[in-house]
Amino acid sequence: MALRGVSVLELAGLAPAPFCGMVLADFGAQVVRVDRPGVLAEPSSLSRGKRSLVVDLKQPRGAAVLRRLCARADVVLEPFRHGVMEKLQLGPEILQRENPKLIYARLSGFGQSGRFSRVAGHDINYLALSGVLSKIGRSGENPYAPLNLLADFAGGGLMCALGITLALFERTHSGRGQVIDASMVEGTAYLGSFLWKALGLWSQPRGQNLLDGGAPFYTTYRTADGGFMAVGAIEPQFYELLIKGFLENRIEAYIGDFVVWILTTSIKQLLQ
Repeated sequence: MALRGVSVLELAGLAPAPFCGMVLADFGAQVVRVDRPGVLAEPSSLSRGKRSLVVDLKQPRGAAVLRRLCARADVVLEPFRHGVMEKLQLGPEILQRENPKLIYARLSGFGQSGRFSRVAGHDINYLALSGVLSKIGRSGENPYAPLNLLADFAGGGLMCALGITLALFERTHSGRGQVIDASMVEGTAYLGSFLWKALGLWSQPRGQNLLDGGAPFYTTYRTADGGFMAVGAIEPQFYELLIKGFLENRIEAYIGDFVVWILTTSIKQLLQ
């Protein structure tokens, strides 16, 4: 457990922050979730390994409780828009003055600066603004978001957890904490950075490229029993095995134009 002995205060929020706290707890951190009175906590699936307490941060007594907890904590994780914690007199300037080693992790949709910093949003909005949403979807159809996995969980919660662990490592040298500004838009754009660099993979319009459903050997097909089959046979040796399996075993599956395609397209043409 690499994070054993690390104490984390997670201010209750929606999916990204609870997921980030769960990741830290899974690797040994002692995570305490600070809930708001009368507000339903996140699903139990994201509460694994945490303890919780209820504090009303809008009351002076509640704010004082959090300040005392932060004075002994290693990390505080807050999921609010810009200005919320400052209004409560719980911003990083105040808390790090009392605890210079505190790592103050701010996880929000649009970050702590810029014209969107005070705007509400959801995964699909962050995904769209990052540019990644424009790459996801079938040819000729609307772009579609893959649940809320990319912006909320990957670009948000997981990237924030990485930032926290890096800050903990850096603290071993400097002895000081720092402020982490984790934006889900920027985190998602970072995850998708290879989309703009690997031009050979994504040079065609959405849904017409190697890995986005444009290749018959890397996509899904409905089968005769009503299920689906995922096909991923990019390399020549795997493609040959795929064709051999179809022809020798006579797999009874509805695969649309794939049969015609494999009979009329050579492997050399396939890999050009």
